[in-house]
Amino acid sequence: MDLLNQVLTLVTKFAIIGGGLWLVWGVVVLAGGLKDKNGPALQSGIWQIVGGGLIIAAAALFSSVVS
Repeated sequence: MDLLNQVLTLVTKFAIIGGGLWLVWGVVVLAGGLKDKNGPALQSGIWQIVGGGLIIAAAALFSSVVS
């Protein structure tokens, strides 16, 4: 059972890191869209930021349920 808890903890850490990277990449895309005044890039960047935030929130919720 201890091994299962360690694996689940590791998975949640990687999910939080992955969500953070996705969020940061969304900020980069958004900044590029703002610089070029490109509407589709703005929309893509905003949705990536939202998606990264949701991944982080889901991983944090999963972490609290596991422990």
